[in-house]
Amino acid sequence: MDDIDRRILRALSSNARMSGAALASAIGVAESTVSLRIRRLHAEGYLLGYHAELNVAALGMTVQALISIRLVSIIREDVESFRDEAPNWPGVLGLFHMAGVDDFLLHVAARDSSELRDFVLEHLAGHPAVANTETNLIFDHVAGRGIEHLLA
Repeated sequence: MDDIDRRILRALSSNARMSGAALASAIGVAESTVSLRIRRLHAEGYLLGYHAELNVAALGMTVQALISIRLVSIIREDVESFRDEAPNWPGVLGLFHMAGVDDFLLHVAARDSSELRDFVLEHLAGHPAVANTETNLIFDHVAGRGIEHLLA
């Protein structure tokens, strides 16, 4: 990865919808160069994809929470089974497999506190692999820009 690759990634992290022509102009290289480098960055795993950031509150999901989860055991099969199952539950926005006291951190969205409570009761409280949970409400989320410094 050279400086041109880093400039491409920085620009895309700020605006993934930037056209190839605009990206080439901003970086100062030919559009064909940008296109070839983006394909290579995908192939080498530096660039995983493009995503739309949805406003879950505008979609009616006004409550968000981070739920710390401790499993009954850390047997590989139990951990992998939970990791594969949880992202498919309604309202799950993300799942982090953690080191430390808790095994997972689950980011969820719900329409209201009752729906959040129902989520916890339905998917976590009775789950045979789950020993303990702790739910923390999210008041605000501000996206970090730290990746740009890694690409400097």
